[in-house]
Amino acid sequence: MNTRYTWKTFARELTALILAVVFCLPLYILVSVALKPNNELFTKPWEFTSSPAFGNFGDAWNERSDPSIGHSLLSSAIITLGSVAFLVLIGSLCAYVIARRPGKLSGLLYFLFVLGIIVPFQLCIVPLYAAFRWMGVTGSYLSMIILWVGVFMPLTVFLYTGFTRQLPRDYEESARVDGAGIFRTFFRVVFPLLRPVTGTVAIMTGLFIWNDFFASLIFVGGTNNETIPVAIYSFVGEYLTKWNLVFAVVIIALLPLVIFFVLAQKQMIRGFAGGIRG
Repeated sequence: MNTRYTWKTFARELTALILAVVFCLPLYILVSVALKPNNELFTKPWEFTSSPAFGNFGDAWNERSDPSIGHSLLSSAIITLGSVAFLVLIGSLCAYVIARRPGKLSGLLYFLFVLGIIVPFQLCIVPLYAAFRWMGVTGSYLSMIILWVGVFMPLTVFLYTGFTRQLPRDYEESARVDGAGIFRTFFRVVFPLLRPVTGTVAIMTGLFIWNDFFASLIFVGGTNNETIPVAIYSFVGEYLTKWNLVFAVVIIALLPLVIFFVLAQKQMIRGFAGGIRG
């Protein structure tokens, strides 16, 4: 095995270093501007401040009201957690039936779910809004949860089905011999084995739902239930000259995502690999 350090190795390392700098530059700008005092915003735009103004985060948190930044974060959390919970519950059950009861009907359902991944949900925004208005749920958390469950159910079933097909049936057969019904077998035996793909579903759907701006602006924009991306958009309009406060709000909105992704990234990789193999 050749372990010599060649010019090709140097070129690869240099390329990787340049790419790392390019990708980290926006993060540096975000943190740097968020910590700058007002007198350094335009006088030292690229330099990292020597006297960080951590009070910018408190000012940004308290600057906006009706709804406040905290309430918008809570709205995003309710919509994201509610949507992910229903996706995991319904999607895993549906995928289990498709994977364990092969046949023409299961194959047709699986094909329809896969087809649903291709169709962009933006095509259905107008009829969905009309339906939600007729139901009287426009502007509520329920409308957003129903929307995201419908949008991401095809992807959820696709990932769960592929992963479930890789699981051995021995544990399920043993549970049924002991007298467990199909639901008890699923929740006590199968579902714990689906933890990797559950992490994948939670991260992939949760990140998109949390960061969504388009659908949130249409369905809950201008209400007390607006999500954090919509709140940031209106915050920029109100405080355009206070870029340090704007960037501080962006960091506040990103922190829950960063923490969640760091804790669940291993499960995401394992689950996505298993789902694709299926």
